[in-house]
Formats: sequence, structure tokens, C-alpha cells
Amino acid sequence: MSDFFQTGAIATLHRLGKPNVPQLEKELEEFAKETPIALVLPCHIKELGTQALRWIVRELKNVTYLKQIVVGIDGATRVRDYKRARTIFRQLPQQTTLLWNDGPRMQQLYKKLDDAELGAGSVGKGRNVWTCFGYVLASEQARMVAVHDCDIVTYNRELLARLCYPVAHPSLGFDFCKGYYGRVSTQLNGRVMRLLVTPLLRALKSIIGAHSFFVYMDTFRYPLAGEISLDVDLVRRLLIPYDWALEVGTLAEVYRNAAPRAICQSELCENYDHKHQELSTRDADKGLNKMAVDITKAIFRRMAAEGIKIDAGLFDTLLGAYLRQAEDTLRFYAADSAINGLSFPRYEEEKAVTTFVRSIRIAEKAFLDDPLWSPLIPNWNSVQSALPAFFDELNEAVRLDNL
Repeated sequence: MSDFFQTGAIATLHRLGKPNVPQLEKELEEFAKETPIALVLPCHIKELGTQALRWIVRELKNVTYLKQIVVGIDGATRVRDYKRARTIFRQLPQQTTLLWNDGPRMQQLYKKLDDAELGAGSVGKGRNVWTCFGYVLASEQARMVAVHDCDIVTYNRELLARLCYPVAHPSLGFDFCKGYYGRVSTQLNGRVMRLLVTPLLRALKSIIGAHSFFVYMDTFRYPLAGEISLDVDLVRRLLIPYDWALEVGTLAEVYRNAAPRAICQSELCENYDHKHQELSTRDADKGLNKMAVDITKAIFRRMAAEGIKIDAGLFDTLLGAYLRQAEDTLRFYAADSAINGLSFPRYEEEKAVTTFVRSIRIAEKAFLDDPLWSPLIPNWNSVQSALPAFFDELNEAVRLDNL
């Protein structure tokens, strides 16, 4: 059972006592009459046929409050791969639409965006989610959107219900909800959050002070969670990054576009597990190392946008402050592991911190070399303003791909 402590700048909705999922789903059916709900599933072709996706599809078959499910398929460069995806998701009883992101029709639309200098960036989860959001807006069927990954090993219907409930509820007043959960096996998981994001934010607070952005980001219990729900009006305004900083970059955009009182985080389940990335200590273009670089750059960009002065002097101080915070964090998690009977691979944890120091250095250099570079995709308001017929063209392309 969770505690009920409120962590700071936003509301925290805890998972207290024994969950009553049928009651949540019954209420969501009522809420959905006024606020139809779309579920976006960014899916890579490599996830087809996995046990995780089979279980997700099995659970979703029993969800009755969704108006539509939109599945973005990446990596399906062959027609037979796309047809295989259609076969798998055709099992769902809800209105389910697939976006063939590598298909010729969608590729033509991406080219049109590039020609209009509204490019959606490189292939990846960020572009996939952004495209799915565009289709939800173009189809005009939903008033809110939920997003979760297709590699969740511990998935169940409770996760989705607790993710949708805060935004769907007509009187709670939330426009954005971020999921959070514990990530524990025989040891603590979630190294990037534990050993990079939290120590980095607290190091920045120790140097610069308690700026509202740092307070906001440090309030989230698991800022790298891939599960969010949000109102469609907010969907229109968000600039979504196409790099590996999707989750942190989205939180930064929500900070810019929504009032704190309209933002919450919801505890989704007792424990969570999904596909694990390699640390990739020697290659900053792969694995958690790449993720750490992109996340750190995203934080620096938001700091600059908030008017915080960023220079070489700040960076020189930051590395020392980060290391101190990371060392304290290692000690805290060692104690947490010990009291819970978990293993604590100290060498692996220390190696992760050493890798993240190099990641921060790379991010610092990249930012100083080109402080105006950004992986943010234009928001859908900008696309619709520049290309008024784009939603119609998107609808038609998706319709033909789903025949």
C-alpha cells in the first residue's frame, strides 16, 4: 500500500488499499459519454508476437469505455509486416485504426511536411506518438487521449483505468496526467530516473536555486514513465520531441502550456516491468547512454527557455554537484535495497553514474555548440494553420491503408 504524501507542485493520486477496477471502469463508461477517450499505442514491428503485446491485446478486449484505439506501426517496411500487425490488432472489439508510418501514403505526407518546413523529425517513438495524435485530432471522435507502450510485461486493465480516470472525470479539473509506479524485481530498476534525472535536477537546484521548473520536474515520482493522458486541446498545443527525451520533453511542454493545478500524476499499479535497455557505456548513440544525453539536453533547453543563464561556468560546477548528489543517491538506494531484501549491484550502479557523467559532458558540449538546436516537432495547431487540408489528407491516407 502506498503512502498518501503530496510531493509538491502538482497533485499526486495514490493507489490506496485494494483496487476496485470494476468500479473505476463503470465510472469511466459514464464519463466517456461526455468525454470520449482515445487510446494511442506506439508499436514497433519488433513487438509483434511478443508475450507482452499478446497480454495487452487480451486485456484491452475487456475494456468497454474506449471510443477508439489508434496504433502507430513503425518498422513495417514490408507490406506483409503491416498485414501481420493488422491481423493482431483486428482482434480488438473497439474501433481500432492502424497508422502505417512506413507505408507509401504516410511517407508522402511526411514529405509534404518537410517541404513546408514542418518536418516531423526522424523515425522513433516521438514521431509515432505525434502522428497518432494528429490522427486523433483529424478523426474528431475523442475529447481526451491516453498513451502507453506495447512492451509492458506486467500490463493489466487497472493501469489504463487509473491513467484515464483523472482527465476523464468531469469535476476533478485535470488536463494532463502522468503515470507512475514502482519498478522492482530482485533489485531496483529504472537507473536513468534514479541515477541521472533526480540527482541532476537536485544538483541544478543546489546551484541555481528552487526555480519553479526544477520544483515541478522533481515533483514527478517517475518522470520517464511512458504513460500519459491528456485533453485534446492540450494535444493541439504540445511540441513533442522526436528524440529519446520524449517523456521529459513532453513534461517540459506541459509545464509551459498547462497550469499546475490542471496537472497530476497517478499511481497506476503495484509494480511495472518492460523491455530493458543496455547501458552502452562506450557508445553515446545507443542505449541508456543515448537516452541520458538526450534527456540532459532537453533539460538544458528548457532552462534556457526559462531565462536561466547557461554557460561554461555553470557546467563546470554542475558535474561536481551532480556527482555529490549521485553518491548520496547510491547510499540511499543501497539502504532501501537492504531493508527490503533486494540485491544492490554497487559496481553496476557506480558504472551507470560514471556513464551518466560522460553523458552530461556530451550534452553540455552539444548545447554550447548549438544552443538553438531542437528536436521538437511543430504542434498540430501550426500544421493545421500552414496546411489547412492536411487533416483531410491524413484521414484519407489512413482510411485507404485500413481497407
